[in-house]
Amino acid sequence: MTNGFPLDSVGLVVPQRMAFEQSLTLASGALLPRYELVFETYGELNAARDNAVLICHALSGDHHAAGYHVPDEQRPGWWDNLIGPGRPLDTRRFFVVCPNNLGGCAGSTGPLSVDPATGQPYGPDFPIVTVGDWVQTQARLADRLGIERWAAVMGGSLGGMQALQWTVDFPDRVRHALIIAAAPSLTTQNIAFNEVARHAIRSDPDFHGGRYYEQGVVPATGLRLARMLGHITYLSDDVLMARFGRELRDGKLNFGFGVEFEIESYLRHQGESFVKRFDANTYLLMTKSLDYFDPAAHAPEHSLSKALHATNAEFLVVSFSSDWRFSPARSREIVRALLDADRDVSYVEIESEQGHDSFLLDVPLYHRVLRTYFDKIAASGASA
Repeated sequence: MTNGFPLDSVGLVVPQRMAFEQSLTLASGALLPRYELVFETYGELNAARDNAVLICHALSGDHHAAGYHVPDEQRPGWWDNLIGPGRPLDTRRFFVVCPNNLGGCAGSTGPLSVDPATGQPYGPDFPIVTVGDWVQTQARLADRLGIERWAAVMGGSLGGMQALQWTVDFPDRVRHALIIAAAPSLTTQNIAFNEVARHAIRSDPDFHGGRYYEQGVVPATGLRLARMLGHITYLSDDVLMARFGRELRDGKLNFGFGVEFEIESYLRHQGESFVKRFDANTYLLMTKSLDYFDPAAHAPEHSLSKALHATNAEFLVVSFSSDWRFSPARSREIVRALLDADRDVSYVEIESEQGHDSFLLDVPLYHRVLRTYFDKIAASGASA
């Protein structure tokens, strides 16, 4: 332990904020006259500026990927088990950057921010943002940080989709792309899950058309239901059965509609904690970004391989055996498209019982794969 933190932790970190006064035209055609991004960095940018790694967060993530904000913080950043000195993404060798996406609710400009045109929070007036829009803002951030080319861009789930989009939009600015527990686009079923979640939020009497800030309320019931639904899809049936089974909280049936099964208690807890840290309008935006993601949309014949033909990165694609939200078959679609495009790609399917959330966990083989791949990146240097 050093200063109360594990030796392989990045320790205390302070979020940074950067304002961009240049307007941004979004994929929707909407114009943001200015915006801000909140981000964290770990490690040091080397003299050659070729050791930078961009971390892209998933739907409910943010910029706090590693370390602690205060000394007595109980939970570190969401990918802390991966990032740090001596960890698979070793901050003694790499300079790691993790921004909160535009439209987020952790400090970057989004629905909670003040609209300069009205002096009030944007709320539902904040425009729809896409994965491509995020990549554009991240590229501007890289410019301001003096990073011409990322050693790697990586992320899990929606973060992995951003990594893939980076290689399409900026093929000469990415050496390696690590696409973890992701998909080339959402299935109809996944779009359906997102719509049910959005409907739960928008149907909440406290939603007020998205202007709940002005009413001093939160659409807690809708947001809680959205999170409960989402959380079921993040875990495998085997993990739910192993962890909770059909256990009863009181050891007996109460013949009512209160919380009786342990799984009910768990899901309600997940919903309650989510309401305290996440904004409902942001949840609507992030799920729409997921729905819209399709890097092959403008390619000839809607072909993913043709969309990826101009990419220059080397790829690592990782899936998890029990992930049914973004199944291994969806990862293999990406791999096949990369092979058809004659790109350099490595693929591994990790045996895990933890479902979609496996990408966040310290699964031994998964971490060994990432450590080996980052060793390769470090050894290859900027000349690769």
